[in-house]
Amino acid sequence: MIQVTDLVKCFEQTRALDGLSLHVSQGAVYGLVGPNGAGKSTLIRHLTGIYRQDAGEIRIDGEPVFENPHVKTRIAYIPDEIPYWSQASIEDMRRFYEAVYPAFDRAYYDALSEHFQLDEKQMMRRFSKGEQKLAAFHFALAQRPEIVILDEPVDGLDPVNRRMIWSLLLDDVAERGVTVLISSHNLRELEDVCDYVGIMNRGKMLLERGLSELQENIVKIQLVLPEGAHLPEHLEILHRSTTGRLQQLILRGKAEEISAQLAACEPIYQDMLPLTLEEIFIYELGGTEHEVKAVL
Repeated sequence: MIQVTDLVKCFEQTRALDGLSLHVSQGAVYGLVGPNGAGKSTLIRHLTGIYRQDAGEIRIDGEPVFENPHVKTRIAYIPDEIPYWSQASIEDMRRFYEAVYPAFDRAYYDALSEHFQLDEKQMMRRFSKGEQKLAAFHFALAQRPEIVILDEPVDGLDPVNRRMIWSLLLDDVAERGVTVLISSHNLRELEDVCDYVGIMNRGKMLLERGLSELQENIVKIQLVLPEGAHLPEHLEILHRSTTGRLQQLILRGKAEEISAQLAACEPIYQDMLPLTLEEIFIYELGGTEHEVKAVL
């Protein structure tokens, strides 16, 4: 569906994207994460055809995106800051979207109105940030897009509206096979909705994995070893902390294999704990010091 290959973008002396590659399958919900300055927003502006790359390719179903209106009409894009004309009402913006996007579904737009409950006559600039974000989702969903690209999508929304937005989006994924790419710092929320995760840093893609696969390959363990016992030498330890005799380890590898290795130490106590996406993100970036490590 979305294929990015060896993408490069430079701004004067800054290499914002440095040979980045990415793949998003149709019907996937893909979470794009990374620290500030990783290049996420720059990548999104290439995916939506705003920027032209210096090198590499960006294709959607085999077609380039830049200066390709046919492809762009298939994409709904909601940036962090919602664009609108200063004197435009929601009704004015709806007319604009209806004129630009051939698949805009007015009947669906009207059906969604009871969910969003925004005054159609009110000027966009008079709404709060959260209300503007709701309006943007109202327009975007009514476009009946094949691809939805979101940059900090629910920032500014209250919990009730956040849940409504995710529910409507995931309904589109389930019913129409819509592909969703989400860039967000709210990793807890991404963990609830994403199938796949891409972790970026310094303009590169460190890894792309299914979320379940990612969680299976990093393990958190608490254990107490007998006096004088030592950990096996070949464990790949990403982080280690000790409180008295209790050790907490973050290890790369499969839980079953690590348990088998630790069994040789005859631990007095051992407990495996689930890792959150936030913890995985931190340790893939090199632990608490955020030094980038080589990734398998």
